[in-house]
Amino acid sequence: MNSLNPTELTILMPCLNEARTVERCVAAARGFLERQGIAGEVLVADNGSTDGSIELARGAGARVIQVAQRGYGAALMHGIAAARGRFVVMGDADDSYDFSRLEQFVAQLRQGADLVMGNRFRGGIERGAMPALHRYLGNPVLSLVGRIFFRVRIRDFHCGLRGFSREAVMRLGLVTPGMEFASEMVAKAAMARLRIEEVPTTLRPDGRGRRPHLRPWRDGWRHLRFLLLFCPRWLFLYPGVILLAAGLAGFFALQRGPFSLASFGFGIHSLLYMAAATVLGAQLIQLAVLTKWMGVLSGIVPKPPWLARWESHLTLEAGLLVGAGLLASGLGWSIAIVQDWGATGFGALDPTETMRSVIPAVTLMILGMQAAAGALFAAALKLCWSPMEAAAKDA
Repeated sequence: MNSLNPTELTILMPCLNEARTVERCVAAARGFLERQGIAGEVLVADNGSTDGSIELARGAGARVIQVAQRGYGAALMHGIAAARGRFVVMGDADDSYDFSRLEQFVAQLRQGADLVMGNRFRGGIERGAMPALHRYLGNPVLSLVGRIFFRVRIRDFHCGLRGFSREAVMRLGLVTPGMEFASEMVAKAAMARLRIEEVPTTLRPDGRGRRPHLRPWRDGWRHLRFLLLFCPRWLFLYPGVILLAAGLAGFFALQRGPFSLASFGFGIHSLLYMAAATVLGAQLIQLAVLTKWMGVLSGIVPKPPWLARWESHLTLEAGLLVGAGLLASGLGWSIAIVQDWGATGFGALDPTETMRSVIPAVTLMILGMQAAAGALFAAALKLCWSPMEAAAKDA
């Protein structure tokens, strides 16, 4: 620990018009620090309160910073940056969490955990503390998605009471200003392979006496949207690989002619669906790469190892060459089909036999145009982001 900064723990509370509860929360947090003999501080990151919350927090002994940028994540990001503690425990200032019982968080942090999540389902949810929709659907579903996407064993992905090493979290480069900040922290911590632990936490009804800031459907969708876009392999890549593999397998199988599988017959009409699966699969894979690329450029997503290895090869020129090759193959195949037709005097065609060649040829041309368009779009993204990156570095 830096000898010039002996503070071990900062208890951080984002606040927006919490006059009824902030004083009680600060008092509980200060009492915990005093009883445990911890050199620490209580920091309130106020997000524009107009009800006297700032004065009440200061009167209770908290250090208050005012954050002009609105949003739960914005308040926490500024609070983490301003924290003096080696460790930070964050929680809402609405009295739904007991700041006088943080022993397990501190113990885990002292034992080397980088992020310690509270688990309300293990610790207990008091009557009226969480709506049934959140308790039995929203939180379990979002936590399941988070566990699958990011391979972490966290059972309560969105608990608002959590502790962490300030240094470790600052390295994550958190950027989302809204409620999805909670998801971003866990997702980036998992991707950075930080040590994540979980401790039981009790949730009790908040003491606001008014409607909470959380909007269930809107904020639930924001969390899910963030998880999907942050991890495009589940949204785009895996479905794309399945569709592309199925489409190509069907193409090869049907090139020899119709066949039956059990009681199902597959013929020229099935070939058209195989073409659709191939095109859609390729599009989804391309979208997965572009989404990841956008996340890396914007700073939301850390650059994955595979992108670092292949970035020098994923150039505009390479994409245009691949696209031109596919387009030329499809066009050449189409010209050969017309020449064969001309050799018969441009007479009547057998649609079944003709389409067995026309469909793959057209598919190749579509894939070629798609590959070239994707390469141009990726190059445009990089071109647009380069001045912003330079400006950010200068700032």
